[in-house]
Amino acid sequence: MILIALGANLPSNVGPPRTTLEYALRSLAQEGGEIVARSRFYRSLPVPKSDQPDYLNAVVAIKCVLDPPTLLGQLSAIETHFGRRRGEPNAARSLDLDLIAYDDVIRDAAPILPHPRMHERAFVLLPLAEIAPDWFHPRLRLPIAALIQALPPSARADCGPVADN
Repeated sequence: MILIALGANLPSNVGPPRTTLEYALRSLAQEGGEIVARSRFYRSLPVPKSDQPDYLNAVVAIKCVLDPPTLLGQLSAIETHFGRRRGEPNAARSLDLDLIAYDDVIRDAAPILPHPRMHERAFVLLPLAEIAPDWFHPRLRLPIAALIQALPPSARADCGPVADN
């Protein structure tokens, strides 16, 4: 199972974050990634906390034949297409696509797999649990439920599903 996290908190060249995420999913499917599961959208506060707008997030599981570096390059190209400009870390963005996990692969070279901070992010773990409740972190050797329980209560409170999915 290949897992990709999506997020946006600024409008893109196609519209507001929700529209951007929908179009990004279509782009991902057109570029050879068959989407096999998709979470609802989740609203989350920026991490670290700031005065940025809230994020809209989701997680998808895909099938594809691309290796991790090539897939990451495609994700970056999709981000650029939707107006992503890389600047300072944790800046607001029109689109963020993160390769979270690639089957059970553990990689220490770029792209690091699983994503090195995914287990600290409610906006990744909560939607991931929705589509893969039995998922196991290959490096930490912990189930998704344990990763969610390890989050600070404030992190879980700062992230929740959007009612109108």
